[in-house]
Amino acid sequence: MLSSDNSALDVGVFVPSARIPVVVSPQRLRDPAVRRRVRDAVAEELLGTPRSLGAVLGLTAFMLLVGIDYYVATLPTVPVALWPLYADSAVAVGLALLSLVTLLPTVGSGGDVADAPVNRPLAYLHTLAFVWLVQFGLWPLVSLNLAFEAYVTAPDAWIYYWGVLGTHLLFVGLALLFPAFGRTTRGALALALGLGVSNVVVDYGFGYHPPLLYEPGLDLAFATLAIAVVAVALADRSFRRLDAGDRDD
Repeated sequence: MLSSDNSALDVGVFVPSARIPVVVSPQRLRDPAVRRRVRDAVAEELLGTPRSLGAVLGLTAFMLLVGIDYYVATLPTVPVALWPLYADSAVAVGLALLSLVTLLPTVGSGGDVADAPVNRPLAYLHTLAFVWLVQFGLWPLVSLNLAFEAYVTAPDAWIYYWGVLGTHLLFVGLALLFPAFGRTTRGALALALGLGVSNVVVDYGFGYHPPLLYEPGLDLAFATLAIAVVAVALADRSFRRLDAGDRDD
């Protein structure tokens, strides 16, 4: 866009910050360092005070209860050992809730989100939470749209199509905040990928997939596997390493 004197206008994106408002142009967002600063500012705004963190924790807990309710009727048909891989979206939100709870001591004492403790167990927790939130946040975009007509014409389409898509996309938005306070390791990324592959085997090899209005085939299985790989790659790109030595763990 040009101004009256034919110079380029800097049409930006407003980024809220606990300190100062910032307007970031789309051109500058191409810089990874700028994107990290934007992410950190948003994370501080949403998670950086006891009140805001409490609100996000409350919303996450509510989503967890909804997820449990979705799976609870069919859990008895699945071996107990496979429940974490079967009730995948509920587990993703549960992991997210645990990750957010770890911020309470730091935020409660007045510290910044970026100052939250980092260690190997937390790196595994935050990495798994991120990957599963992204994987199962994106999964309904494929699974529901493979039977688009069946879902949008269902009596409760506003819940089982639009509602599911909307809430699961919140998973992705929540996950993108985690690299602001978390770290990862090669071991954590490998575990996340292994669990993603195991989920595909359980869902489409053993047939213990989430309740759907149709019987899924290889198309959904391969799409789910691809989403898992993308989620792990995004985690690898987004998180800082716990320490330089973790590149060889």
